[in-house]
Amino acid sequence: MLEQEEQREELLEKIEDLISRKRYAELRDLLLPLEAPDIARLCEDLDEQTLPLVFRLLPKEQAAEVFVELDSDQQEMLIQGFSNTELKEVLDELYLDDTVDIVEEMPANVVKRILRHSDPEMRKSINEILKYPDDCAGSIMTTEFVDLKATMTVEDALKRIRRTGPDKETINICYVIDEGRHLLGYLSIRTILLSEEDDVIGDIMDTNVIFAHTLDDQEDVAQALNKYDFLALPVVDTEHRLVGIVTVDDAMDVLQEEATEDIEKMAAILPGDKPYLKTGVFETWKARTPWLMMLMLSATFTGMILTHFENSLAAVPILTSYIPMLSGTGGNSGTQASTAVIRALSLGEVRFSDLLRVVWKECRVALICGVCLALANFVKMMVVDCWLLNNPTVTPAVAAVVCCTLVGTVACAKLVGASLPILAEKIGFDPAVMASPFISTIVDALSLLIYFRFATWILGV
Repeated sequence: MLEQEEQREELLEKIEDLISRKRYAELRDLLLPLEAPDIARLCEDLDEQTLPLVFRLLPKEQAAEVFVELDSDQQEMLIQGFSNTELKEVLDELYLDDTVDIVEEMPANVVKRILRHSDPEMRKSINEILKYPDDCAGSIMTTEFVDLKATMTVEDALKRIRRTGPDKETINICYVIDEGRHLLGYLSIRTILLSEEDDVIGDIMDTNVIFAHTLDDQEDVAQALNKYDFLALPVVDTEHRLVGIVTVDDAMDVLQEEATEDIEKMAAILPGDKPYLKTGVFETWKARTPWLMMLMLSATFTGMILTHFENSLAAVPILTSYIPMLSGTGGNSGTQASTAVIRALSLGEVRFSDLLRVVWKECRVALICGVCLALANFVKMMVVDCWLLNNPTVTPAVAAVVCCTLVGTVACAKLVGASLPILAEKIGFDPAVMASPFISTIVDALSLLIYFRFATWILGV
C-alpha cells in the first residue's frame, strides 16, 4: 500500500528510469507485488505513451484489476489503443458489474466496440442491467454468483463451486434456488466446509433471507449491507426470482457517491460525477452559479428588512455593529442542527414520524445554548465593549436587546435547521438541499426581525 507520497514519487522515478533503459522485465517485477489501486494511482502520472506500455507488462488478471481502477479517460485511451485480441482478453477478466460501469462511462463508439468483442452471454447480461433505472439495485448488481439446489448434497455443492467459482465475483455466500430460480435460502462457504459430505443443502441452509428488489434505491441496499455486515445481498425480481447480488465493494462505492453528492448539495453546488481536478472551469461555473444566484436573490429579503428598520438603526447606531455576530451565530446554529438531522435521515435513524421528538429535543438544546451564549455575550459587552473600550453607547439596555435576540435567533435557527430537512424528505426533496446556505439565508432574515422587535420593546425605537 502506497501510504507515503515519498514512496509514490520514488516508484515513479524508478518506473521512468527502467522504461528509459528498456529494462521491462525489472519493471514488471517491480509492479507485480503492488495492489491494483496503487498501480492505478501511479498510472495517473504516466503520459499517453508510457501508460499502454506499463499496462501491457502486467499479467492478464492484474491488468484487468488495474483497468477497473483507472479513470474513464485513461480507460478510453487504452481501449482505443487495444487490438481486438487485447480488448477481448481484458473483457474476459472483468466482472460483469465492472464491465457495466465502464460501458456507462464510455462514448458510443467505444461502447459498440466493447459489446462487439464481448461474448453473447456477457452482452446479454450487460444489456439487461443497463435497462434498469439509474440509482436502483438492479443497476449495480452482478449476475455472477454461485447458485445451488436444495436437493444437492454438500459433496455436489463443492463440486459445483469448484467448477463455476473461478468465474464468480464471490463464492463466500452461495444462494439456494428452485427450478424456477426462486430464492429459497443461502449458506456460507464456511457452513458448507464444516458440514458432512452427505448433508443435504436444503437441511443446512438458512431460510431467513434478507434481500433487495431490483428497483430498490441503491443507497438503501448499501445501508442494508452495512447494517447487517453482509458481504453480499441477493436481488430478486417482482416474482421473487434471484437475478443478481450486490457485493460490499459496490456498496462502498455507492455510499461514497451519495456522501459526495450530499456534501455538494449542502455546500450549494450542483452534484458532479468527475474528480475535482478533472472538472473544467466552465463545468464548475455551471454547478455553482444557479445556487449562488438563487441565494443572492433570496438574500435581498435581508436588505428589505434593514431598509424597513433604517430609522431604528439611525436612532441607535450601535445596533448595526452586532448584526454580523447575530447572523453568524444563527447560521452556525442552524447548520449544526441540519447537519445532525441530515446525517440521521441518511442512516435511517430519524423518520417523518419523529418530527415532533426532533423539534422538542432541539427546543431544549436551543434554550440551553441560547442562554449560555447570551450570558457570555452580556459579560463581554459590559466588560470589553463598555468598560475596556470605553464605549458609552453600549448600555445594559442595548446588551439586553442583543442577548435576548441571541436566545431567539438560536431557537429559530435550530428549529428551522432540524425541521426543514425532515419536511423536505417527506415531500420528495433531497434533505441535503436544506443545508447551511439555504438555512442561513432564512435565519438571517428571522434574526433581523427578532432583533428589531426586541429593540422596539426594550429601547422604544
